[in-house]
Amino acid sequence: MTTEVPPIEHTGQSAAHTEEFSMCFTSTPRGARLARRLASHRLDVWGFPYESEVNETVTLVVAELTANAVTHGRVPGRDFRLSPTLAAARDLVRIEVTDTRDGGLSPTWPCAPQDAEAEGGRGLWLVFRLASRLSVEPRTEGGPGKTVRAELVLCGEVPVIDKVPE
Repeated sequence: MTTEVPPIEHTGQSAAHTEEFSMCFTSTPRGARLARRLASHRLDVWGFPYESEVNETVTLVVAELTANAVTHGRVPGRDFRLSPTLAAARDLVRIEVTDTRDGGLSPTWPCAPQDAEAEGGRGLWLVFRLASRLSVEPRTEGGPGKTVRAELVLCGEVPVIDKVPE
């Protein structure tokens, strides 16, 4: 299943070669865990092996954003959507997580956690530190909710794959 997202402007290449994936998950911890595992698998298929720095970093961002979606953006009976996209030039990954709860469009970004032993409060801060760009926007396809978008610029050597197996 693919999603209709605008091409990633960073690459300057056509969206025809952009790798996209989109899927809805139940707004439960199990749904967030499945989304994280599926994102890691998709990255492996796209040429970023499970134990690579890219796979681990993007998977961490997905884990934090999906955990927030099921914790703070949950509306009983409604799913959240995960949409990872790999730019055509393979130099940028965009992660979008859309939930169905209005609000939470805070213009301020998190500070470092004050209590290092606290169980919560560092997830969005980690995403803020890892992502090149982070935004929160109202849901565009109609209905209540918001989309959290994190973009990660991939540094260093990026694998080139002629054809990705389906």
